[in-house]
Amino acid sequence: MPPTMSRMGDVLAGFHAAWEFESDSVLIRFERGIRTPRLYQTLGERRIPHEAIAAVTLSPGKRGTVVLHAVPRPGADPLMEAAAGQLKDGCDPYRLVLPAERETLAEYYADELRAQLPSDDGGPPDRYLVPAPEAPLQFKAYDGKASFDGKLVSFRWFWTGASSAKWKAGDQSFAVTDLSGIEWRSPEVFEGHLRLLRRDSPVAQPAQADQDPAAVVFGLGYGPVHESLPFAASILAAIRASRPPALTCDGVGATPASAVRRDPADIAERIRHLGELHQAGLLTDEEFTTKKTELLAEL
Repeated sequence: MPPTMSRMGDVLAGFHAAWEFESDSVLIRFERGIRTPRLYQTLGERRIPHEAIAAVTLSPGKRGTVVLHAVPRPGADPLMEAAAGQLKDGCDPYRLVLPAERETLAEYYADELRAQLPSDDGGPPDRYLVPAPEAPLQFKAYDGKASFDGKLVSFRWFWTGASSAKWKAGDQSFAVTDLSGIEWRSPEVFEGHLRLLRRDSPVAQPAQADQDPAAVVFGLGYGPVHESLPFAASILAAIRASRPPALTCDGVGATPASAVRRDPADIAERIRHLGELHQAGLLTDEEFTTKKTELLAEL
């Protein structure tokens, strides 16, 4: 007879992961083998509170396997909210694949886990119940480098990939307090990208991500799932945890991210690239002069 779940530390090992059942949560430890999905390796381990699980299923898998699936509660996990149903089954961190001969044991643990779940989920939670990957995080997209330090999301454009619209706008920094959400489109599909959704933006964001300075695009191996999805999840968690910036005594808000001073070497490099765009006819004389003045003012 299998041990009862009331004894903390019961472990069910499958392919690429092992689930440790505890009194109030499931600790998922992912393997780091060559065949383990890279997203699993990046995550390392995740603790899923029972209140973050909506249901538990057990179903036949492929090639003589069974799949134990803890269905996440909507709004409980920033990683799954950012993924928005785009993860392939083989990369879903809530699925545990086991040999078919372990079906009876898996069914036992599935029943035990169901018994631990809240009887009424009460709708979407007001906070994330599963921790997001911790900042700082960064990755290379096709048209730029994205970085996040926990408070600011920054995009630095690549000369070889960024559109002229992004070069005209310049490198970007966004405070999480100025964001309302993110839009992640998997790099495994056409037109994959990470777009920041700005709060109270006076100008509508371009429909195409390659023209939007608040977005980076994926492609040709850039922005892979195991790098860009945890990045997106971390931003979502920071947005939810943030509060409106406090006003000073004269009613003026904190200094916006765009006013952060840049490295003089970066400014010089940007001006050089702007000059190349100008010579190529992609910038008018007025646009070049205006942007150059703006960059020099940031020194």
